[in-house]
Order: sequence, then C-alpha cells, then structure tokens
Amino acid sequence: MKLIGIDLGTTHCKVGLFDEKGNMILLEKQTTITHQSREGLLSYAPEELWGQVYGMLKQVIKAAAPGEIAAIGIASMAEAGLLVDKKSGQAKTEIVPWYDRRTMPQYDRLRKEGDEYTLFTRTGLYPSYKYGLAKILWFMEQNPSLLANAIWLSPADYIAFRLTGKYGTEHSLAARTYAYRIDQKQWDREWLAAFGLKEALFPVVGESGTPIGEVQMELGFPAGIKVAVAGHDHLCAALAVGAIRPEVVFDSIGTAESLIGTLEERQLGVEEYHSQLSFGCHLIPGKMVWIGGLSAAGGSLEWLRKQLGGEALSYQEIEDLLKQTGAEPTGIIYYPYLSGSGAPERDPRARGALIGLRAEHGKAELLKAVLEGTAYEMESIRRAAQKVIKQEIRQLVAVGGGTRNQVWMQIKATVSDCLLTIPPVQEGTLLGAALVAAVGSGIFANAEEAVANLCFEQESRVVGPCPAMKEKYRVLYEQGYLELQKPVRRYAHLFP
Repeated sequence: MKLIGIDLGTTHCKVGLFDEKGNMILLEKQTTITHQSREGLLSYAPEELWGQVYGMLKQVIKAAAPGEIAAIGIASMAEAGLLVDKKSGQAKTEIVPWYDRRTMPQYDRLRKEGDEYTLFTRTGLYPSYKYGLAKILWFMEQNPSLLANAIWLSPADYIAFRLTGKYGTEHSLAARTYAYRIDQKQWDREWLAAFGLKEALFPVVGESGTPIGEVQMELGFPAGIKVAVAGHDHLCAALAVGAIRPEVVFDSIGTAESLIGTLEERQLGVEEYHSQLSFGCHLIPGKMVWIGGLSAAGGSLEWLRKQLGGEALSYQEIEDLLKQTGAEPTGIIYYPYLSGSGAPERDPRARGALIGLRAEHGKAELLKAVLEGTAYEMESIRRAAQKVIKQEIRQLVAVGGGTRNQVWMQIKATVSDCLLTIPPVQEGTLLGAALVAAVGSGIFANAEEAVANLCFEQESRVVGPCPAMKEKYRVLYEQGYLELQKPVRRYAHLFP
C-alpha cells in the first residue's frame, strides 16, 4: 500500500510517494511559477499549475505497482485562491498568492465594516489583506460579473477538483478565508451578506482528509485512487512530525518563523483576543490550532549578512564566526521588526533596533545578537500561548532551513528552556498530506495512530537548554528585551 502527498507551496510544488511507514519512495519537485503584471500584481496561472502537478503525478504513479496507491492528499498555502465557473470548471481568475498586496484597500474595508472582536470570536482571525475574503472583494470591485456562477477555491481545492471533477474543501483552509465561522463550522452568512455575498460562493466543507472523490478515468491514472484535501500546509507538516499535543509545538524556521500549537476546541473570547495569536481549525477533529509568527527570523540574518561590508558572508562563514562567540549572551538586544511585528504585540509600524553596542563588538557578536533577538521574540509568542492554553509548553519540534544553524538552535533551546527536537523528516508537508488522506480513507483510525506508525531510519536531533546560560538569558529577556520594548515601539510611531 502506497500514499501520495501533494504540496502546493509558495516557491515549490511537490508530489511525493510514501509507504505507510512514512518512508519516501519518490519525490518530484518544480518551482511554483509566479507571474507579475505591469502593475506589480502577483499571480499563479491555474492551467500552468495544473499542468505541473499532472506531469509530476504521472511520474510518481508510475513508480507504484497497479492498484497499490490507496489515497492522494493535497496540502497548499492557506490564503491563496481563485474563482472558478461552477458549471464549466474553467478558471475565471488567476490564483492570487497569499502575499500579494493588491488587496490593501479591501483590508481597510474589512476593518471598517465589522467589529474586530466579534469577528475574531467567530473566525479566530484579525483582519488582513491576505485572507480569501479580501481577494474576493478585489475581484468583485474589478468586475462584478466574475462572481456569477463562481466558486472560490484554494489551490488544494482546485487541484482536487481537476483530479476528481468534484468541489470540496476542509476546515483548516476554510478557516483562513475570514469568511468561515470556526465556532459553528460553517460559512459566516451574516458577515458575507454585509458585502452582498452568499454561502453558495464557497465549497462544501468536510473533515480534513475525507475523500472528495476518486481520480477521473480520463486522466489516464489507475481507477479507484481516492483524493482528499488534506489542509493548510503548515498543519500538515506539524502532524507529520508529531506536534499534535498542547505541550509540543511546531516551529517552522525559514525566512519567516511560525509557532503552531494545538488546543481543545473552545469558544474564543477576550483572553484569546488579547493574546494577538490567530486561531483556526485543526486537521484533527475536536482540536483547534493557535499560530504566532515573526516575518523576519532567518530574514533578519539574511539582512545583516548583506550589510556587513564587501561580499555577503557565506553561511559557512557565518557558522564559523558564531562558533567564536562561545556560550555567553552578547548583551546586545535586537528587535527583529524589519517588517513590523506580530503576536503578542501586533504593530505594522514597529521598527527593528539594536541596543547595547560597544566598541569591542564585531561581526560575530552582531550575528549572534540577531539570532538571540529572534529567539526572544519567539519566546514572547510561546509565553502568550501558554497563558491561553493553560498548559506549559515543554518541547519545540523545529523544521526548516534555520535548523542547520547549530548555534541558533542552542540559543532557542536555552531562551525557551525547552527541549528542541529536529526530526529527520525532509518533506513534512508532503508526508502530512499523505497521512491525513490515509486517515480520511480509513487506513488509520486517527492521526495519532498514523503518526505512531511512522518509522524513520535516522534519529531526531535533540538540543537541550544550556544549564549555565539559562538564568543569564532569562534576565536579559525579562529585564532587557521586555523592558525596552515599549520605548522602542513608541519611537517607531514618531514616523508616519
């Protein structure tokens, strides 16, 4: 028995073939082709994306014996989407990426139209230009006729439709539209009506991994392969590495960094709202997720790498410099707000800062200070989440390019006073999508069983806090980073 995962990501599209133990048999990977208009609008071409996925899927299916593939699970970036004609199945628009900023005027409209707190208790979100509803409003304002007989689909929903001929989505992707009531598991009819929109614009929502249908025979693939929308890409990756309990949090470290945790389903209220975390539907029934992030984690290191004079430092040179600094904190406070700040103090006007510099500080100390500052900021998110879930977070499961930096991982473990586990999973989103589809198809009873069944050849790398440095970092974080944060934020607001 084999499983297929599809990952429709911001930079790459991937298709992977796995056995039920989680071992990857074959990986196909292509760059996600991004188009830019003269006006600077960014998009993906639906037919082009489908062509890429179809070609990769053909190669992956060839690698399995006839009748061996049980299910296909599809994960995608969460807030991207397009309008499709319900009857013909033809794309009516391009796919708008989550990060395209054409929808800033619609974001202002969302903020003015509804009560932020009330909508948060229903959607788990704060208004943003990223969400699907803002994109729909943009299309409606450009050409109202686009909405006639239309359906809004995420990239995962769209590829599932092209494979099966049927429309459908699941809760975690629906929850990133700002049009879905996570408290009632249904589209928010009242909120949609404020914009003249109806529930019929959106697909039916089912549990993550529930088969939407089977692969259409005319595609030339073997009959009987079930296809499911697995969900939000980050959540699929978290499931693949076993970060599905409240005390174990998923830490995705790249240019940006996100912490994603699990909690029991609940009605959101004042405490959750003031945490500034966003909330949504989990892939596991009865569970919710909380999400907090930093837009410039690895991005801060990349920024400094290019500013230190001459040719940009190589990553090996950075590693060598960092190793010269020893275990002691630098004493420099860095605020990683190069693009504003998120939870627990959302502020798009926030500015980065380096405080505490001395003449003896050089490249190595500046580089380490940047890593310390990102660790302090993520510690603020971890503490905010602990208050909300009423449970101590004791383990971070880290994935992404940042995990290769050993000094950074040690700093993170010490600042958070947590075990930091780096699993041997190279394609977590793909594997998670495949596992979610396997659960939905009845191959496993639940996600916990699917994860427990995984068996990897390599062991996870575990980094523990440095006992001699824990207290020093705690004092610097609580009496330095937190205390100086307010004047740094006030300073940023002197600028328009």
